[in-house]
Amino acid sequence: MNDRIITVKGIGNVTAKPDLIIITMGLENADYSYSGSMQLASGAVDAIRTALFSVGYEKDSLKTTDFNINTDYESYKDSKGNWKQKFLGYKCTHKLKLEFDFNMKRLNETLSAIASSGANPDFEINFSVKDKDAISEQLLQSAVKNASTKATVLAAAAGLSIGAVQRIDYSWGELHLYSDTKMIEPLCCASEAATALDIEPEDIKVNDTVTVVWAIE
Repeated sequence: MNDRIITVKGIGNVTAKPDLIIITMGLENADYSYSGSMQLASGAVDAIRTALFSVGYEKDSLKTTDFNINTDYESYKDSKGNWKQKFLGYKCTHKLKLEFDFNMKRLNETLSAIASSGANPDFEINFSVKDKDAISEQLLQSAVKNASTKATVLAAAAGLSIGAVQRIDYSWGELHLYSDTKMIEPLCCASEAATALDIEPEDIKVNDTVTVVWAIE
């Protein structure tokens, strides 16, 4: 085993302009009966899909990311002061996602369509990138280059030089490839505001690290 080594952590940084808009929506419906709650949930999603179809989206553009239906109870005290639970019905929550290329005019049309659907979902708008693999590759290249520069400088300062790479350590993790700019707006106002909506989201800034071990000569 070669004991003459140098271990350096490299930091990679990448900045990218958002080219993807992601709208996440949340629907909540409640009814005393299970079938009634399911019908309300289905009707709300169908209304949004129909509205989106009217402005050019395919039927399968709207994706479900989470779906739950649970019983709902209310706690109360009876005439003797004992706590009881009263069955209120079934509550259905549905999370949806819509992605499309960055285009503010398209975003305006989309918000107006969703607002006109009558479903009134909660919603949030985020800005991301389409080619996440390319960003990940750029980060790794940047991190290794940074580590190499540091190792070369450190070795030279000690009157040495770096040799062959002995090991590379990297912990894979999900990158947060979103702009710090996000929009959370009451959908009731979206239809009126959409025609004037024109923003430039912040660039996406992301970093990652890699540890490289070199032999020193």
